[in-house]
Amino acid sequence: MKKEIIIGIVLSLVVIVIIHITLFETIKHYTYKADLSLTDSLEQQPVIPKIYGFPADSFKIKHGKIRWNQPLSTLLLKNHVSPSVIDKLVQKAKGVFDLRKIRARNKYLILKSPDSLERPEYFIYDHSKTEYVVFSLSDSIWVKKHKRKVASVRKYTSATIESSLWNAMIDNNLNPVLANELSDIFAWTIDFFGLQKGDYFTAIYDEEFVDTVSIGIGVIYAVRFNHMGEDYYAFQFVQDSTISYFDENGNSLRKTFLKAPLRFNRISSHFSYSRLHPILKIRRPHTGIDYAAPTGTPVHTIGDGIVIQKKYTKQGGRMIKIKHNSIYITGYMHFSAFAKGIKVGTHVKQGQLIGYVGKSGLATGPHLDFRFWKNGVPVDPLKVKAPPVEPIIEQNMEAYNKVVKHWARQLSTYSKFPVNLEVLKNDTIVNH
Repeated sequence: MKKEIIIGIVLSLVVIVIIHITLFETIKHYTYKADLSLTDSLEQQPVIPKIYGFPADSFKIKHGKIRWNQPLSTLLLKNHVSPSVIDKLVQKAKGVFDLRKIRARNKYLILKSPDSLERPEYFIYDHSKTEYVVFSLSDSIWVKKHKRKVASVRKYTSATIESSLWNAMIDNNLNPVLANELSDIFAWTIDFFGLQKGDYFTAIYDEEFVDTVSIGIGVIYAVRFNHMGEDYYAFQFVQDSTISYFDENGNSLRKTFLKAPLRFNRISSHFSYSRLHPILKIRRPHTGIDYAAPTGTPVHTIGDGIVIQKKYTKQGGRMIKIKHNSIYITGYMHFSAFAKGIKVGTHVKQGQLIGYVGKSGLATGPHLDFRFWKNGVPVDPLKVKAPPVEPIIEQNMEAYNKVVKHWARQLSTYSKFPVNLEVLKNDTIVNH
């Protein structure tokens, strides 16, 4: 009897366990199915793309570019915006955006109602990579200027020159704008027309992005550029409220004269007292340097000075002479055109646009004939050593040394190439 009771109890327990397992699996099954159904429902809901913050599927969108000499009023009238609305927009734009600053070739959008009437509801003007302006054309007339969020990404870059600085950027998937920035920083110390295969650089800088699109180079903190086996360093530092670049010893990289009056082209003829003239076919002095460049390439004065000649000659074509001080004069020949505002007596600043490359006068092709005189005697521009401007002043030297120590160590850490700065022997690092 006792044995039968025990067997009965065990069987009852088995039945209870089976029932619980069955119920659990059933609940789990239906719960899983319910969750899966919910997930499917969420996944099937489309993500509505937005354009300038507006739901793209709510409008018919017209893309376009501002034409030359096209007033906004003309553009809007052409797209069926009433004169009364345009007048209100002009009033609303005051203090928000200067309509006279609308630029030719900049992009715009017109958002129209999705029905058959296609009423223009918004006009969006892309003013720059970081700014756009929205004009409401419907019931409520308003104008708002928006700034895109710009993200700065720290970059540590090393590259070797194989053919040119520009190609080094392309070959290493770098922003080509960096080439312009480096040439500006070292414009007084490195002749970028004379870069050699095997030259290399390491740069630490911020690149700026809107969404995932690069919009340019931000702050450049430090650069090491090795040219023909010699290291040139640049460290950014603010002195007298001015951002500038100095070498590892605190000397300014900015000199009295730029190394060249234009960018990234080749020297087609060097300084010589016996050069075979390409047209006249006779040997004669060529006391300057010819920079071959496409017609229209901007030409900049290499230093501060006063324009003492602006004329056209049979051989030099359109030409300018600039007196920099009592010792130095520079000359620029064969312009296709002069820059606006340049005339005899004009004071010009270093790097100021003075004209454009051409082939006026006696020339076989577009180029700049660049001349340099010292005390009235022609000298080879490539051999002129210009003195630097003011270095780091004494009271700033301690702070500057800390900056150098920090960035020199960073250059050493992230460079493909060994760095042998004396300053690296000191372990002090400044926090940035």
